[in-house]
Amino acid sequence: TGNHIRRTQMYVRCLADRLHDHPRFSATLSRDNIHLICKSAPLHDIGKVGIPDRILLKPGRLTPEEFEIIKTHPRLGRDAILAAERLIDADSQSPSFLRFAKEIAYSHQEKWDGSGYPEGLRGEDIPVSARLMALADVYDALISERVYKKPFSHDQAVAMIVAGRGSHFDPDIVDAFVGLADTFGAIAREYADRDTDLDAQMARL
Repeated sequence: TGNHIRRTQMYVRCLADRLHDHPRFSATLSRDNIHLICKSAPLHDIGKVGIPDRILLKPGRLTPEEFEIIKTHPRLGRDAILAAERLIDADSQSPSFLRFAKEIAYSHQEKWDGSGYPEGLRGEDIPVSARLMALADVYDALISERVYKKPFSHDQAVAMIVAGRGSHFDPDIVDAFVGLADTFGAIAREYADRDTDLDAQMARL
């Protein structure tokens, strides 16, 4: 939904601002880069335009074959952004503003312990922008109602994120999230989905 895009963008900004001065992140999270990362965050799932609605909106567990199709969305998104980048940068020698969009689209499903996809990247090999997006995206997925699931409460979502510290998520990003949990909850309430959003998804099935 549009509100999912707003919420995740704001979660990413909160995390990036909190980690701006952190020794592990300060080189990447300059103020200019934070601006670009936040501008790029809404493109994280653009590859899902290439996934059939019958899979995206399936009101039940995916088959292994369907999940393999879902797992193509990071590559589809990265390739779409690459195509746009070639057009934009055809006459320019400056670095593309879509650098972070590519990172986020392609790597936001990677996990800290290497069990994610599409490349199975581990730890510091995962771009910082994608590590931020991974946590923001999972938190929002947990608290949101979908055609295939009921929402978890904010407290349940926080507990599940903390349980993923060092396995799914960068430990320092989880620690920053814990300090921002109330802020995440406030963002979620302010930009909550409407019932009509879910109704529209159901109507497409």
